[in-house]
Amino acid sequence: MDLPEIPEGGWFTSAEVGAIATSGNTTGTSITGKVDARHETANWSHEFIVSGFFKEDEYEDDDGRLARSKSAERFAASAKASLKLLGEGKRAFILGSHVNDRFGAYTRYSSLAVGHGSRWYDSDNKTLDVEIGPGYFAGERATGEDENGLTVRGAAQFRWRVSPSAYFAQTVSVEKGTSNTHSVAETSLSTKINSTMQMKAGFSARSDSSVPAGKKNTDTQTSLTMVYSF
Repeated sequence: MDLPEIPEGGWFTSAEVGAIATSGNTTGTSITGKVDARHETANWSHEFIVSGFFKEDEYEDDDGRLARSKSAERFAASAKASLKLLGEGKRAFILGSHVNDRFGAYTRYSSLAVGHGSRWYDSDNKTLDVEIGPGYFAGERATGEDENGLTVRGAAQFRWRVSPSAYFAQTVSVEKGTSNTHSVAETSLSTKINSTMQMKAGFSARSDSSVPAGKKNTDTQTSLTMVYSF
C-alpha cells in the first residue's frame, strides 16, 4: 500500500477542513484546515504542506457582557524535496518547516534538516518509511527569548490500507537538540466517500521537553475533517 500513484511530472493535491461550534455551558468555535500538494519527476519528489488551527471561546466579562477571546492560533508550512536514489524506496531529502503558534511554548519555530530515507517494510497493504539526519532550528519562546542550535532528526511513517475504502496512518518526528527535544505525532483514519471525497478522524500531539514556566509540555488536537483530493 502506498500513496496514490502520481505520474511523472504530475501533481496530487488534497485539501481538508473541519469546524466545530459549541453552545450552552461552553460556547466557542474552532476551525482546522490543511493543504497537501505532491509533485513527482523522474528523479525528484516534492511535497508542500500548509495548515492552520484557530479556536475562539465566548465568555461573560466582569460586567456580564458576552466577550470572545482566542485560545488557539497556529499556522504551519513545510517544503520537502527528495532525491530518488538507487534501490527501491531509498531517498536523500532536504526539509524546511516553520510554525507560528501564538499560544504555544514556542511562538515561532523554524527548522531545516537533511538526511536519508528508506522503506523498511512494504507489503500489499502496509508500508513503513524511516528518515534520519542532522538539522538546525531557530525559535522564539513564549517568554520572548530566542533559541537556536543543531539537532538530530528522526521520523517514521506507517500506512495501512485497512480495507478498500479505509486507510490508517501514523507519523512521528523527533528533533533532538542540546536544549530541547521537539516531537510531533499524528494519527489518522480516513474513509472514502467517493473517488474524490474522504472523511478523516485525526489526533495530533506536539511536545517540547523544555518549556517556560506556566506552559505545558504537550499540546494535543482531535479533529474530524472532510478531505477533497484532486
